[in-house]
Amino acid sequence: MRDSITDVPGIRVGHAQNNAQARGVTVVLCENAKTAGVDVRGGSPGTRETDLLDPVNMVQAPHAIYLSGGSAFGLAGAEGVMHYLAEQGIGVNAWNVTVPIVSGAVIFDLTVGDPLAYPDAQMGRMACINASQEVPMGTVGAGVGALIGWAGDLNQRMKGGLGTASAASGNLIVGALVVVNCWGNVQDPETGELLGGTLDKTGTHILDSYEEMKKKQVAFSTPQPFKGLTTHTTIGVVATNAILSKPMATRMAMMAHDGYPRAITPSHTAGEGDTIFALATGEVESDINIVGSMAADAMARAIAKAIRYADSAYGYKGYSEIAKKR
Repeated sequence: MRDSITDVPGIRVGHAQNNAQARGVTVVLCENAKTAGVDVRGGSPGTRETDLLDPVNMVQAPHAIYLSGGSAFGLAGAEGVMHYLAEQGIGVNAWNVTVPIVSGAVIFDLTVGDPLAYPDAQMGRMACINASQEVPMGTVGAGVGALIGWAGDLNQRMKGGLGTASAASGNLIVGALVVVNCWGNVQDPETGELLGGTLDKTGTHILDSYEEMKKKQVAFSTPQPFKGLTTHTTIGVVATNAILSKPMATRMAMMAHDGYPRAITPSHTAGEGDTIFALATGEVESDINIVGSMAADAMARAIAKAIRYADSAYGYKGYSEIAKKR
């Protein structure tokens, strides 16, 4: 076991990125998925092909999940994923034309690197070419430009990133992959260690994001309009080898969201585009309560790993730099 979403047989992950521009994408290839679902909790999502995953709609599962930086501009990179899959003969046969189904979501990272640089089709294609069972974590792929801790000024934020983890019970496997670009603080769900968030003005200590949020209440009584809590999100994928109907795959995505508040405080705010996709390869008998609970566990640990592995970059401090000062 790699403690990765790729512990689920048939799942592969690829990254592609431009480090100079601080833009990247991550693709989860899932050609063997039997069913899938999605749960969008955030108030400001940037997504594609999510309606298709509604249990009442025809297609049972996508052939890839696309995660990207670049805000809404980044959705264009999924076109490269489609072309790659079509060249491999992977997709829905529509009147003898192969049409790959690629669902996806993006994060807002345009305050990092080049604000006019966006992932494109070539980057999406390269992520597919790079796909394997090994999943680098931290400042990679769709997590290259991710930040956390948006309760203060821009220079008080810390580096976010990408993480993955898995949980197993007998022959049942559930894995999670996540890009953490959240408003709140991140803590280890197992030890309680505070891993990252909004730094104080000295850049050495992490503030209590919830308390900082409450201080913003005063903005409602001032002449200046309240700007709200915007432009941040955490997006992810959970996968399992369990046999799940399409409605139960959706339930798995819903239960996986429980992993967010275990590791992120506060979570699911109105300005976030929090989205989780769920994939089931249909090989092992199980119960949705078991699968969903394991998905939440894997997701919470994947969030913590994303921050532990995120290096300092683009002028933002990573976990290891702050941990050394404690």
